[in-house]
Amino acid sequence: MILRPGLKDFQVVGLYVGKVVIGIGLLMTVPLLVSLYFQEWNATIDFAIGISACLLFGYSMEFLCYTRRDLTWTHGMVVAALAGLVAKGFVAIPYDLSGHFPSFLDATFDAMSGLTTTGLFVLNDLDHISNALNMWRHLITFAGGQGIIVVALMFMIRGTSGAFKLYVGEAREERLLPNVIQTARAIGFISLTYLVIGTAVLWVLNVIEGMSLERGFFHGLWLFMGAWSTAGFAPQSLNLLYYHSLLIELATMVLFIIGSFNFALHYAVWRGDRREIYRNLEIISFSITVAITFTLVVIGLTQLNIYPDAMSLFRKGFYILISGHTGTGNQTIFARQFVNNWGPLAMLGVTMAMAIGGSACSTCGGIKGLRMGILFKSLGYELRRLISPESSVVVQKIHHIRDTILDNRMARAAMFITICFIFINYGLGTIVGVLYGYPLSEALFEAVSAGSTTGLSVGITSSSMPTLLKVVYMFQMWVGRLEFMAVFALFGFVFAAVRGE
Repeated sequence: MILRPGLKDFQVVGLYVGKVVIGIGLLMTVPLLVSLYFQEWNATIDFAIGISACLLFGYSMEFLCYTRRDLTWTHGMVVAALAGLVAKGFVAIPYDLSGHFPSFLDATFDAMSGLTTTGLFVLNDLDHISNALNMWRHLITFAGGQGIIVVALMFMIRGTSGAFKLYVGEAREERLLPNVIQTARAIGFISLTYLVIGTAVLWVLNVIEGMSLERGFFHGLWLFMGAWSTAGFAPQSLNLLYYHSLLIELATMVLFIIGSFNFALHYAVWRGDRREIYRNLEIISFSITVAITFTLVVIGLTQLNIYPDAMSLFRKGFYILISGHTGTGNQTIFARQFVNNWGPLAMLGVTMAMAIGGSACSTCGGIKGLRMGILFKSLGYELRRLISPESSVVVQKIHHIRDTILDNRMARAAMFITICFIFINYGLGTIVGVLYGYPLSEALFEAVSAGSTTGLSVGITSSSMPTLLKVVYMFQMWVGRLEFMAVFALFGFVFAAVRGE
């Protein structure tokens, strides 16, 4: 028998979704201040309306849904999934009011892409949007990289007994500190520290390349947010091609590589345990899969003689491969060059890299290196067990921050999520793309990019693409960011509300 959720259950969910939307409204004050600084009065009005809508909705939900009931695991999962859907609508308000989107659906597409750190966009005339809107595009990716629930935990949900349930609901399980509120703040502190350092470096490089101090600062800030959050947003439509700078490419590459690492790894290294870099299963897995996929890219590009010298191969081939593997999406080539110049083998290498993604509990998406490491360790364990005497006890350990014994539960969980990514996420987008007439290789590439929250594009994503494909890609971004379990919980909650007793 399925029990129908009661009024208190809906109140708990509504209360915390309202708190998240209030947080979105508070974030909008940053681009509002930018609009005032640059005297962009239309943008000022847009963000004032957005802030008002967020606060009105959020505080109304707090008033209507006030309850002292604690969160359960189901509530935490449902809030994490539902908050992403609701938040994108409010994030999209300044987008839609800007006049750069033909429809509100297009505005919500870019909002979902930003919140999930995907980086695909359908915005028209990016090169001429306001500075305030550019700030908003990059700020939501920076917040989304930490997780909107984590941001709420840092500032708003102090001391709630359900904090850890919310934290886990957003596909995070690792505590950097015993208290999950302290963990959220530690994640924020790590990101803000890199924000200061990364922005300063990129600011200097932009000035060296000829930008004014003011413009160089904002471009440096936005490039950092796009790279660190592994979203791949950039303030110009040409992305990294706009800068024609090896130094900026190197700086952003370093940022999105370390941005793709587990926050627990950052914390361990900050505490002085530098050996963790070499021992961690995710780093080992990442290094191996980078080597394999880059080999495919090199073979494919070399066969076609696209980049005759090593520097060109590094700036185009290796940069794109790492950008894809870390789930970033910064591009140093034009979108159609994947199809017209790279060939099927190099495209396959990048597609595989995007599908795998970076680390768990990081800013990026994809299947994740930890799951890949667990699957291959499990395979090795089964082979050892088969060739060992029946009386022997075979134990397989993995090292991820600490030594852990690999058991069947971990292996099954890794396999289940991997299958969900391949068939429910990547498969769905590919099938819909093919049904709309796109070649299989292009449909697969774009679907994997959306589902792994990467953002590299072969040119399918635009404001003119079919409406259903926009909806499917948004669904892929959403489930890819939450890694399915919170989405399943939301679907189960809705089903129980409709059919439960």
